[in-house]
Amino acid sequence: MTDIRTFDYFANNAWHAPAEGGYFDSENPATGEVWARIPDCRQPDIDRAVAAAHTAFHDGPWGRMQPAERGRVLRRMGDVISRHADRLGAVETRDNGKLPSMITPGLRAGQWQVDSFHYYAGMCDKFEGRIIPAEAPDIHNYVKWVPFGVVAQVLPWNSPLGTLFWKLAPCLAAGNTVVMKPSEQSSASTLELMEVLLEADLPPGVLNVVTGFGATTAQPMIEHPDVRMVSFTGGTAGGRAAAAAAAQQVKPVVMELGGKSPQIVLPDADLDLAVNGVAAGIFPPGGQSCISGSRVLVHRDIIDDFTARLVEVAGKARVGDPLDPDTQIGPMANRPHYENVLARIAAAEEAGHRLLLDGRSAGRERGYYIGPTIFADVPNTADLAQTEVFGPVLSTEAWQDEEDVIRIANASVYGLAAGIWSRDVAKAMRMADRIEAGTVYINNYFNAATQSPVGGMKQSGYGRENGFEGMRCFMQTKSVWLSTNPHQPDPFA
Repeated sequence: MTDIRTFDYFANNAWHAPAEGGYFDSENPATGEVWARIPDCRQPDIDRAVAAAHTAFHDGPWGRMQPAERGRVLRRMGDVISRHADRLGAVETRDNGKLPSMITPGLRAGQWQVDSFHYYAGMCDKFEGRIIPAEAPDIHNYVKWVPFGVVAQVLPWNSPLGTLFWKLAPCLAAGNTVVMKPSEQSSASTLELMEVLLEADLPPGVLNVVTGFGATTAQPMIEHPDVRMVSFTGGTAGGRAAAAAAAQQVKPVVMELGGKSPQIVLPDADLDLAVNGVAAGIFPPGGQSCISGSRVLVHRDIIDDFTARLVEVAGKARVGDPLDPDTQIGPMANRPHYENVLARIAAAEEAGHRLLLDGRSAGRERGYYIGPTIFADVPNTADLAQTEVFGPVLSTEAWQDEEDVIRIANASVYGLAAGIWSRDVAKAMRMADRIEAGTVYINNYFNAATQSPVGGMKQSGYGRENGFEGMRCFMQTKSVWLSTNPHQPDPFA
């Protein structure tokens, strides 16, 4: 048994024990052992954190800080995170089983997604107002962008730090203060980040973290009267609950929710490219990504060849301890989710779908391991094709013509992402225009950039993160009318 680490929650640049709720256990999914104790925050703790954020915005230096000065703070934050990347990555791997290479995709060691902080550091003073022409010569109307105030951010368990960075940098750049609630299944890395960011000399109350469960922590945080705006990433059911709670006080909400993303393979596709791309679009993170391309729609003429190659590629994946450098797929992030994915695979078998590759054989004596799992000939009306599994479970279906596949791809309550594989770029671009998804990839998958907006359509959410649009979601406009020659005649003369 390893040593068990106890965390406290973070408010007003200080650590606090929970006032009422005590602590709950966090398991290492690679071993199934308890490794940390997390605060179970309740109303008094939420009140403390929100009060700190409210004071920092209304009475502290943050609310009065000039945009360029906020930019210098964000740059310091990015530099501090970069210096401590290995420390933060080790905590996240231990807490949710994510491979270090999945925490830092496409970035050199130590860089993380600090580009978000550096990008938005430069964006702080770029939101310029405008002058509206008025009919009277001595009346001037100008419009400016202003922050909301205290923003509540609810984070998912699959990529807590990556999601946090995407939310936090634009939110702070816009001038807001923040109270964050990470998932009860993976809270440790967010708390560790607060310890790291103390080195960035943030004013007290700008960042605050409460931990706990949805009903007793997230909902009271969202409902708090001093919280002015909500940013949520998670499942669609959780998003509905967050939106309903925020609606009681007419608070704006930005949310990225679930997905059941289609990958469309045309008959002229480079099959090696498409097979590798489809496999990369779901299996390396164990399917634990909202944009995982889990519905693969392949033209009837090539589906047998494509599927055989896909099974061969996916069957070579090495599933194991995320700290083992030879591992390519780590465990499911927590025990409840592991059990849910197993139940979904069993249900698909019972429904009669043809199982070509069974990832349950990757199970070990300890830990929550499932390898790539592939079902064939799954109609789009089936539960497996319509319900987000959020695991390494992929289904295939054949199609005959372009109208057919567009209809199938869009026949989902979700609209987060999609992939198209074809040598005919013009055709792929035409199809991309018709796909109902916030992000469409052509001959690639899983790419992202701080400058590029991310978000969903339909029940995959609304609002955007990243880019200019991501910062604008954390701001509102104010219209000011100025009279340069004040004169108000008696209205009743």
